[in-house]
Amino acid sequence: MTKYVIHGGRPLHGEVEISGAKNAAVAILPGALLVNGVCRIENVPNISDVTLILGIMENLGAKIRFINPTTVEVDSTSVYKQTVPYELGRHIRASYYLIGALLGRFGKAAVPLPGGCDLGDRPIDQHLKGFNAMGGRTDVEGGFVFASAPADARLKGASVYFDVVSVGATMNLMLAAALADGMTVLENVAKEPHIVDLANFLNSMGADVRGAGTDVIKIRGVKSLRGGVYSIIPDQIEAGTYMTAVAAAGGEVRISNVIPKHLDCITAKLLEMGVEVEEDGDAVIVRRTGKLRRTNVKTLPYPGFPTDMQPQVAAVLCLAEGTSMLTEGIWDNRYRYVDEFRRLGAKITVDGKVAVIEGVKQLTGAPMSACDLRAGAAMIVAGLAANGVTEIDQVHYIERGYQNIVEKLAKLGADIHEETIKNPDEDWRSSAG
Repeated sequence: MTKYVIHGGRPLHGEVEISGAKNAAVAILPGALLVNGVCRIENVPNISDVTLILGIMENLGAKIRFINPTTVEVDSTSVYKQTVPYELGRHIRASYYLIGALLGRFGKAAVPLPGGCDLGDRPIDQHLKGFNAMGGRTDVEGGFVFASAPADARLKGASVYFDVVSVGATMNLMLAAALADGMTVLENVAKEPHIVDLANFLNSMGADVRGAGTDVIKIRGVKSLRGGVYSIIPDQIEAGTYMTAVAAAGGEVRISNVIPKHLDCITAKLLEMGVEVEEDGDAVIVRRTGKLRRTNVKTLPYPGFPTDMQPQVAAVLCLAEGTSMLTEGIWDNRYRYVDEFRRLGAKITVDGKVAVIEGVKQLTGAPMSACDLRAGAAMIVAGLAANGVTEIDQVHYIERGYQNIVEKLAKLGADIHEETIKNPDEDWRSSAG
C-alpha cells in the first residue's frame, strides 16, 4: 500500500507529455481479439487498467509482446478460450468490451459483470439490447454475462437505437458488428474522441465502419480482419487534468502530444475562469498568474464538458472568487470526493446532481482517500494548490488511468512523492519497544 505526499503551494513550470488515451486503449486492445493475426498497437498508456486487460487477453490465449513500454504486439491467432475468469474480469469496468470482441469473432462469450469505479447505477442494458437485436442471446447469471450468437456462430446486421447515449454500448456494438453478417446501423450514439479512435483502429485492420463522431454509425460486416499497426490518440482527460493542475497551482506549462480540438470544451471553461490557454501545434500552453474567477459547469456527452473532468474542475473552482455551480449531467454518484475536499477547507454543498462551490482564498493540506479514478486525480490537483502537506491514500484508483503522474508532476516543480504506508501495528510496537 502506498500514498502520495504533496507539499503544496508551488506553481508548476515546464513541459509534460501526454500518454495514450485510457478510454481508447481499453477498447482497442480487446478489439485486437477480432483480428486473426498480429496487431502492433503504439502509444499504449502504461496504466493498471491496460495491464489488467492484457492479462485477461493472455489468459484467453493471445500472445502479448511489448516492443517498448508504449508499444505492444497482440497475436490473437491462438486464442482458444471465450470465458474470462471471474477474478480477472470483475475488477475493471472495461471488461465488458471483451463481450463484443469475443461474441463477434467466436460467437460466444462469458465475461464477469464489470467492476471499476463506483459512480452510481451503470447498467449494461443497452449493450445487451444491441447484442440481442443482432440475433444474439444474452443471460446474466452468477455474476457473469453469457452471450452467444445464432447457430452459425455469426451475428446478423441490425438497426439499434440507443435509449440513452452510452459510450460503452456504442463501442461494444462496434466491436460486435465488425465481423457480423450484413449492415449494422447504430443510432443515438456517443461521439467521444475514443469512439472515433476505435473506428479508425478497426478500419485500419480491414473493417468498414463509417460515421463515428456523428449521431449515426454504420458498420458493414466483413469476413475477417487482418493485422496491422495503429497508434492510439492522446488522452484528453489526462491533458485536461494537467490543465486544471496549472489553473489551481499557478505557473505556466506546455502540455504536449495532445489534439487541441479535443480539449476545446475544457479550454473554454478555463478561459472563463481567467486561465490563459494557447494552442501551439500538437500542444497547449496553460498559464495562470492572476486570480481565478467563478463560473458554472455542466457535464454533458461530447462535445460538452466531460464528466471525467468534473472533480478536477471542482478543485479549481474551490479557489475561484465568488460562488460557482457545478451540475453533473451523466452519473448519479460523482460527488463522493466532496467530504475529502472539505478536509482541505473547501466550501461545497451538494443537492442531488448540483454542487454549489463557494471559493476560498486558500486550501490547507490534509489527509485524503481517493474514492475513484478521477476524484483521486482531483485530490492531487487540490493538494498542489493547498498550503502545507496533503497525503492521499488509495492511490491504486489513480494508477488505473494516469501514467507516471508523480514523476510527471515532479518534473514540473511539484513537491510530490510516493511513500509506503506503514502498518499502524508496527508503529505501535516500535514506540512501545
